[in-house]
Amino acid sequence: MNLLAIESATDMVGVALLDDDGASAERSHMGGRAHAELLVPAIEEVCAVSGRVVGDLDHIAVDIGPGLFTGLRVGVATAKALAQALDIGLVGVSSLDVLAAAAAERQGNEERTTVVSVVDARRGEVFAAAYHFRPGAEPVDPASVREDRLEPMKPAALSEWVVGLAERGPVTVVGDGALRYIELLSPHHSVDLDWAESLAAPPPLVLARLAVARLAAGMPATSATELVPDYRRAADAKINWEQRSPARPARPARP
Repeated sequence: MNLLAIESATDMVGVALLDDDGASAERSHMGGRAHAELLVPAIEEVCAVSGRVVGDLDHIAVDIGPGLFTGLRVGVATAKALAQALDIGLVGVSSLDVLAAAAAERQGNEERTTVVSVVDARRGEVFAAAYHFRPGAEPVDPASVREDRLEPMKPAALSEWVVGLAERGPVTVVGDGALRYIELLSPHHSVDLDWAESLAAPPPLVLARLAVARLAAGMPATSATELVPDYRRAADAKINWEQRSPARPARPARP
């Protein structure tokens, strides 16, 4: 299976390619507000390094959020366009799941703790979810052990929630939201922030591996028309799906 993974939920723009020989390639760039300008060149880079062309792809995985509105729109639109052009399936994966999977890979089976993924939502808020991995257990899909917070959180509420989780055992916190509000989390000795900077953004290669694992477990791919970004904020979703849709022509006035 040749799978391309597109990551653009945060300030980072990243792409990874896993091919049917087990080889991989990954390219990441800090996007800022240049997601659209950086994404296609990154796709070209990983294809060139892998000795592949887009026509060789069997699936495309894309981070569907939550995250930055513009970054998600660019990544999802690009993934949909490629999938439609190539007539292949899509795998949408949560940014929070990718961060948790990356932390679990680093921890290893015997040292797993609760992982909290925190994505900066701007406007003084974050998106977050907790993942209760069991020490000694075989690797599991992060979605199966997720405790989600469906609404954006204020930093103070995040700190209170994470401290409450830490009362039950050590907590590892990752993501650019944790990095931005690290001063609120760092005083608590049971909260481990050592990977907050190195795992500030969801790694594209982890996104690719997680998507491959889900397909192998029997999860069906999604069509381009069915894939929906996880904006979390109702206003953002309304802007994307209603205000950006083609305007309907006005009906002629009755005589």
